[in-house]
Amino acid sequence: MGNPVDRSINIKAFSPGTDDDLIVCRCEEVTKGEVRKAVSEGMYTLQEVRKFLRTGMGLCQGQTCGKLVKGIIARERGISPLELESAVGRAPMRPVEMAALANERKER
Repeated sequence: MGNPVDRSINIKAFSPGTDDDLIVCRCEEVTKGEVRKAVSEGMYTLQEVRKFLRTGMGLCQGQTCGKLVKGIIARERGISPLELESAVGRAPMRPVEMAALANERKER
């Protein structure tokens, strides 16, 4: 893991911006304002925002919104986007019907 996040820094209180209704994550329909508000409420890492708002967990797996969300978090924290640790990538999971599992038979 990278450096621990300094949670003692003073993040300014959330104040709505003119472009806060701009959708930054199309898959999960997350707006710029929602990301900014999450940071002001104490979610300082890309992974925390991702778990809270589901950014980067849709069909594109963060290929479309990853850089945008990372930039918003960095701007709100007053740091460079390079200082933020990247989110952990995982293989997409798909639901499996119980019938598919029930039909499995062991070879004899």
